Amino acid sequence: MNELTTVQRIGKFARDAHAGHLSTESRRLLKRNVLDSLGCAIAALPGKPFEALRSQFEEYKGAGGSCSLIGGGKTSPDQAALFNAGLVRYVDLLDSYMSPGGLCHPSDNFGAVLAAAEHVAASGPDFMLALAVAYEIQARITAVVPVMAKGFNHAIQLAVSAAAASGKLFDLSADQLAHAIAIATVDNISLTCVHSEPVSHWKGFSPGVTGMRAVYSASLAKRGFTGPLRLFEGPNGLVRMFAQPIDIDWDDPRLDVVQQTVMKKYCSLIHGQPVLEATLELKRSHAIRSAEIEAVTCDIFQMGYDIAGGGGFGPKDAPQTKEQADYNLKYLIAAALLDDVVGPEQLEPERIRADDAQALLRRVTIRPDEAFSAQYPEALNTRVSIRLKDGRAISKEHVGFEGGLDNPMTVERTIEKFHWLSEPYAAQSLRDDIVETVMALETHSVGDLMGLMTQVSPTRKFPATHRGIQ
Repeated sequence: MNELTTVQRIGKFARDAHAGHLSTESRRLLKRNVLDSLGCAIAALPGKPFEALRSQFEEYKGAGGSCSLIGGGKTSPDQAALFNAGLVRYVDLLDSYMSPGGLCHPSDNFGAVLAAAEHVAASGPDFMLALAVAYEIQARITAVVPVMAKGFNHAIQLAVSAAAASGKLFDLSADQLAHAIAIATVDNISLTCVHSEPVSHWKGFSPGVTGMRAVYSASLAKRGFTGPLRLFEGPNGLVRMFAQPIDIDWDDPRLDVVQQTVMKKYCSLIHGQPVLEATLELKRSHAIRSAEIEAVTCDIFQMGYDIAGGGGFGPKDAPQTKEQADYNLKYLIAAALLDDVVGPEQLEPERIRADDAQALLRRVTIRPDEAFSAQYPEALNTRVSIRLKDGRAISKEHVGFEGGLDNPMTVERTIEKFHWLSEPYAAQSLRDDIVETVMALETHSVGDLMGLMTQVSPTRKFPATHRGIQ
């Protein structure tokens, strides 16, 4: 086998990546995204699944390991990858990368890369480089393969990226990296039906398990385990599974894809960001009270309708859980109109099941719009129309959102978002120290950062006065 296979080329790309490939702007934005991921993770700490995970770690004797859990505790690198990745995803405020064929969440790599970095006592710069490599690999595959349209979930390319980044931190050779990627990915065939109703815990934890396996696979490759190097081009490999060529220039060393990531300010899938921005602008500019509302209609692009509006992935008429609510435009619109904010508290089961929320969401209609669909994902368009009981009708057509590529979320706004999300769990001084450490990560170690993150309370301990960045 003289010509390198795709996994070998990806392994070489990861091995050859160095700090010089990361521009000043990309490094600045990468720190923004790191802080954003940490804020998302802290906001998720009271979630019931994390209590269950801690219980399982104890049963599986993971306590006392080399890696820290955000909110306190120690465990093994693979279990830390699962736990911390699950935290980042849980409240659905994490970053995204969008392409014509679909999307991915680059910060799904965060938990795995963080665990691998802490395990080897990595420096801040080494951690950032590995994370940039993960972002790049995952996004490059997403850009050329419409994974979700073909029936698969984007945890497939996450296995490639998380294994490559973990292996880089473990100082694997290019050949070992190729094997780590192959091992992590060949059994990680993730299906789009994970998003179908009734949406389960697994939508949010599938990426964490992928990261967990990636870290473990990299450790196996370090010890000589081999994987199927023709993962892509071999018989019944990924090329056949996706039914298309997967042509990516892995000789291009740039690590700039972080500049194409988009950020969220509402606890909602990315497709809901423009919808909620438009809804809240209408509510505030017209001083609308929920009792005045007769009906709401939201027109949106087909993908948003299918995933979150009652289209192909199932009806959205009676959400009961957080997992159902953050992928439900009917509920999200109702919550915005009732509470004037869509944050972690709006994803609590008690809020979702409340009579006022259930009654209002039944008056919300979501419809696909052909013109909006034709412009997706270059533009995220929506039209929100509200009919009031006094006969008035108001409407707003809206494109994009704060956090999108046309209106990126600044570092300053991200810091504000971090304080909003972490305020109930950390004193001001600790929050300031975390922000300072992330913003100067070039001069700190991952151990320094995690030493701060373990001081965050896993339960609400401090008054919450921040109304959010919405």
